[in-house]
Amino acid sequence: MAKRRKSSRRRRRGGFSVLYKLLSLLLICICLIVALTLFFRIEHIVVTGQQRYTAEEVTAASGVEIGDNLYLLNKPTVVSNILENLPYIERVKRVNRELPDTLTIEVEESGRPVALVQDGGVWLISSAGKIVERIEGEDPGSYAAITGLRLLAPAVGSPIVVAIEDAALEESLLSLLEALESAGMLENVMGIRMDDPDYLAMDYTERFTVRIPYGADYPYKLRFLQAVLADEKIQDNMTGTFDMCSDDGRTNFIQNVR
Repeated sequence: MAKRRKSSRRRRRGGFSVLYKLLSLLLICICLIVALTLFFRIEHIVVTGQQRYTAEEVTAASGVEIGDNLYLLNKPTVVSNILENLPYIERVKRVNRELPDTLTIEVEESGRPVALVQDGGVWLISSAGKIVERIEGEDPGSYAAITGLRLLAPAVGSPIVVAIEDAALEESLLSLLEALESAGMLENVMGIRMDDPDYLAMDYTERFTVRIPYGADYPYKLRFLQAVLADEKIQDNMTGTFDMCSDDGRTNFIQNVR
């Protein structure tokens, strides 16, 4: 009987010990939450990487305000808000908390867009395939004009969508644009024509047309083109067509005769 009473007392003491630990843990959590709520308020928002937009515009688009709690903000929501409200932002590279009161937002804007004229307007498209702006009228101005491709239900801020039968054209276009931007050549492109079923034709500077097969290794083709253009045989007064569609991989230059 005495042994059973001692065992019962030990169980009660053990139960109180577990309860005490749980209450202590709960109290610590409450203190942490209160500390996070009362302290670590955002006093400074630093935006980097933007050129087209101001830091104030990026901050407003993010939905973050001075006085918000630094640790309770939702980073994915901040990123989503910026991308949704500022079409020229290609991606948000980071959203960082810097103690005690600073939030840092680093963005990356899209490069020079290309233009596609459709339905009485000019749709400007980034190299990643995102529609960044619509301009009234049918004049692409100084933007490289894309022909031979039609968009389905275009909307600013959304990726381009084409018909199923044009999927290969879209893939080739986006791959070429990405390669051009990476090579620093996009600024010199006057237009890209996708009317021919066998190749796309790129108007490069005001002197050359470049024919490239769909689905080609565009980074390699562009490196080769750069090397050819740097060759002394291509003189400053020459114009013509670079044909990169031969089966043997060679590039043929067809000079315009004046």
